[in-house]
Amino acid sequence: MTHTDAKAPRRALVVIDVQMEYFTGGLLIEYPPVAQTLPNIGRAMDAARAAGIPVVVVQHSESAAAPVFAKGSATWALHDTVASRPRDHYIEKAWPSVYTGTDFAQWLEQHGIDTLTVIGYMTHNCDASTIFEATHRGLHVEFLQDATGALPYANEAGQASAEEIHRVFSVVFHSRFAATGSTDAWIAAIQAGGRLEKNNVLASNRAALAAR
Repeated sequence: MTHTDAKAPRRALVVIDVQMEYFTGGLLIEYPPVAQTLPNIGRAMDAARAAGIPVVVVQHSESAAAPVFAKGSATWALHDTVASRPRDHYIEKAWPSVYTGTDFAQWLEQHGIDTLTVIGYMTHNCDASTIFEATHRGLHVEFLQDATGALPYANEAGQASAEEIHRVFSVVFHSRFAATGSTDAWIAAIQAGGRLEKNNVLASNRAALAAR
């Protein structure tokens, strides 16, 4: 759902960890397919630029000896979809949340940001950590579910496919933490001067019960 208000959102687009690790490295994104999500990441960045929305690009770094995201390695590099486009701020991080150990919170405050749009990888890790923290800090959050992605997991707790992880996190985000929608819907919202709106826990639960 889109909401248009007389007071336009003060929005920033945060592009999280669009790095080669997810395309040619040890953590291959499976769902949605990168053939879909990468072009949407580029489209969102272009739309933000056209609308005067600041773009924050984030890059995750581990030590040079780490098995993934080793700083300076070929798979640590940003994908050209992001690296070739202009940005307003760059953040290098070492934890899942973009907030942790960075100047992200200060930068958002300095620019009067009240609405944060999250794209990039992964849905259930760095995206989720950032979304939860941004919500607790009082920001309105938007999550573009076709400009993000997940990979499958199996461990002592069980197993889940990439599709299950992405779908479940998207549903949970939309119930409380982030208005979840498509890149097309988001572009339409920013062109109208509005924002995507989330659902709520009670309504989400009642809709599930009614659908049984």
